[in-house]
Amino acid sequence: MSGTRRLVILRHAKSAWPEGVPDHDRPLNRRGLRDAPAAGRWLGEAGRVPDLVLCSSARRTRQTWELAAAELDGNPEPEVRYEPRLYAADDDDLLDVVREVAADVRTLLLVGHNPGLQELALLLAGEAAGDALERARTKFPTSGTAVLTWSGPWSALEPGAALLTDFVVPRGRREERS
Repeated sequence: MSGTRRLVILRHAKSAWPEGVPDHDRPLNRRGLRDAPAAGRWLGEAGRVPDLVLCSSARRTRQTWELAAAELDGNPEPEVRYEPRLYAADDDDLLDVVREVAADVRTLLLVGHNPGLQELALLLAGEAAGDALERARTKFPTSGTAVLTWSGPWSALEPGAALLTDFVVPRGRREERS
């Protein structure tokens, strides 16, 4: 099955560094708890709601997805798979995981970590809309979201084959205190 595919790459929201907590188990910090829902709102408003979510098994990525998903009101709930191979993965490992996705999935969301996610976006982007590629190359901050499109099955995705259509960094607003 061919046709246009969309890969959405979401770096987890800002995490805390509690003493004595293993890296895999680090939670989101206060800013991350604000920004993750903003990422979900952007996904819904921009029409980038996934059919399938592949999320790292790390606590901060799971929290990011759960908070983002709660903001997808009115959209069908995507299938979610918590994938241990996404934790600490490099671009080649991530590409291998993406190539395993079933042909009927049109929009795939990866929720994971840097530097692998940034490397994957740059590896796949042969072209970009506007200054999206330069911004993604310069910095891929927490809650950073890249959207790439191309035609063809996931199994045939190759470096340089995609168009980077969006690169955004959704941020939540601080609660104003009176």
